[in-house]
Amino acid sequence: MIERLRHLRDLLECVPYTVLALPLRAGPAAVFWMSGTTKLANWDTTITLFADEYRLPVLPPEIAAYLAAGIELSMPVLLVLGLFTRAASLVLLSMTAVIEIFVYPQAWPTHIQWAAMLLVLVCRGPGAVSLDHWLWRRVGRAE
Repeated sequence: MIERLRHLRDLLECVPYTVLALPLRAGPAAVFWMSGTTKLANWDTTITLFADEYRLPVLPPEIAAYLAAGIELSMPVLLVLGLFTRAASLVLLSMTAVIEIFVYPQAWPTHIQWAAMLLVLVCRGPGAVSLDHWLWRRVGRAE
């Protein structure tokens, strides 16, 4: 029994990071993309939410809504493509922190999941199936 468990552990440890990075990129991308498209579906409601419920400090509701929608619609595209993955992950990690601190602090179990996925991407990158990987290989050849 112990030997079978060791064998299973060894098999799991052989899974390449590139395979693991794909759902790590797709998960947060889907969450933020859906949120962005929801904002666009009814812009008046979005502005009202930012004015009444979200109420971020310093930023007027209209500017906060445009920033949030812009981030939620652009960063997921970068994650899916694996382009500027670390930067896009940092932006979404920052947005997650803002949501957690100022908007929905009680939703920390969900936010910590997003943060965990994004932190892995910041630290390890997008994997080999990405435009980042392709670009770094091209830059390496040019040196």
